[in-house]
Amino acid sequence: MALIHSFEKSGNFLFKYRGQFPVVLFLLCIPYVYATNYNEISIFNQRLLLLIGVLFCLMGFIIRAVTIGTTPKGTSGRNTQHQVAEQLNTSGIYSTVRHPLYVGNYLMWAGIVIYTMNFSFFIIFSLAYWLYYERIMYAEERFLERKFGELYINWSLNVPAFIPNFKNYKTGNVAFSLKAVLRREYSGVLATVIGFVYIQFLKNYFALQKVFISTNFITVLLLSAAAALIFRSLKHYTTILNEVEKD
Repeated sequence: MALIHSFEKSGNFLFKYRGQFPVVLFLLCIPYVYATNYNEISIFNQRLLLLIGVLFCLMGFIIRAVTIGTTPKGTSGRNTQHQVAEQLNTSGIYSTVRHPLYVGNYLMWAGIVIYTMNFSFFIIFSLAYWLYYERIMYAEERFLERKFGELYINWSLNVPAFIPNFKNYKTGNVAFSLKAVLRREYSGVLATVIGFVYIQFLKNYFALQKVFISTNFITVLLLSAAAALIFRSLKHYTTILNEVEKD
């Protein structure tokens, strides 16, 4: 099989199972947390790294929220199981970067990795993320190129794949939909909070040899879980979060 076809095939496979990437990440962080000597990191620096990690996650969430909230249905920004594109997104956030959702994912997961306070793990995670999602991006772009031809090629030549270029920004024609964000992002926010709680659990378990999670972390986790339950119920049992189709 030619490499061009091999890359696309593996990219489509990884796209389908990309939801398992965080699970692998959680497993990989165990030995790195175990090997990190947190006694050598001052309390100030630990709090600073926690703050930086949270800020990374917030930036990632904002990017994902803007993307989801301003992307019409039936496009590459709304697909979850397979490649879908009834139209090509070229304005709004898609005028600055071709894969904004994956940029958001990276920042959110990188924030959790930063909280492990292990620089080697951060580098390995970043490389693994790039190798994994490069195949997915390649498969998506092959699909879009076949679907839209020269229109896609001309857009892709001027818009970077992963690092945004805000000089290219063009105002989109889709109004921001908070309902779309609330309907789709509650589980991701909860998973991010669980990630921070999980890392703190591992750090305390390996360092103190006991199960301990701070009250602040537990409070944030409970609030996030309650919010996720509310939005999930609204999504599945009501029409409150449904978007009104416009002509």
